[in-house]
Amino acid sequence: MPLGKAAGVRCLQLDDRNRCKLFGRADRPAVCSSLQPQSPMCGRDAREAMLWLTSLEQSTAPG
Repeated sequence: MPLGKAAGVRCLQLDDRNRCKLFGRADRPAVCSSLQPQSPMCGRDAREAMLWLTSLEQSTAPG
């Protein structure tokens, strides 16, 4: 996504299993490569992970 993506929008590079199609490739964005997920971020399932991401996006949103 050359122009980035809006908060809450699914990344176009995720496959049907929510795995990154660019993982391990040189063209993977630096922000993705630098992300080091940990237990609180991932939760117990995809729903908890999305709740965490939503909370993070809301707490870091401008103004």
